[in-house]
Amino acid sequence: MIRIPFLDPLRTDEFPPVAEAMREPDGLLAAGGDLRPERLLAAYRRGIFPWYSRGQPILWWSPDPRTVFSTGRMHVPRRLAKWLPACAWTLRADTAFDAVLRACAAPRAGQRGTWLDGAMRTAYGELHELGHAHSIEVWDGETLVGGIYGVAIGRMFFGESMFSTAGNGSKVALLALARVLHGWNFPLLDAQVASPHLFTLGAVEIGRAEFCARVADLTGRPGIEGSWRAVFPRMKPAELADPVRSLDADPAPS
Repeated sequence: MIRIPFLDPLRTDEFPPVAEAMREPDGLLAAGGDLRPERLLAAYRRGIFPWYSRGQPILWWSPDPRTVFSTGRMHVPRRLAKWLPACAWTLRADTAFDAVLRACAAPRAGQRGTWLDGAMRTAYGELHELGHAHSIEVWDGETLVGGIYGVAIGRMFFGESMFSTAGNGSKVALLALARVLHGWNFPLLDAQVASPHLFTLGAVEIGRAEFCARVADLTGRPGIEGSWRAVFPRMKPAELADPVRSLDADPAPS
């Protein structure tokens, strides 16, 4: 029988060492606790994130290896690079966080449910109000066609989920996020778990120990306070076609 530690709901800053996470399923570390902002922020600072299905207790994970993007080394597939210059979409941040969350929570093709339940949406909404959770939105006129959301602590960004209702919508959101993070001196974007789709855009895997060491450093640096709505630089999707040129981004806001 598999036994994992259950967290004390009264001690929001306590987690087992990530080295104690299971190998199968990869990274399962603990269960229980709650989704209060204090616990979520403590988890992310340790390289831990929550993920569970309906009917399960809250499960906490720290897989090894970890999938990440170096924000200065994104890859734009050739077909996407040819398509981007003609794209008339616009990009914004933190103007429709709830809508992005709902879209990410919608069941995907072949799925009967979603891991992003009401409790999770409420928890990340609270982090958004505190200035830690952010959304990057892709708009076709006034229609939201793609987006990504995640958590920022210090100079580290933890990607959580993305969606697309139009071809390339999530790719544009991710590339825009990486471009801006690079310009703001966020060198690393956490993608949590590997997938072929992420690798086509430049994702790599690093060991958990290295990942957690970098997270400890980056989350301890001064970050960007509050909403990103006003500080997110204006850009067009065409700028994302050349990752080298587009990384000459605006300086980090104070």
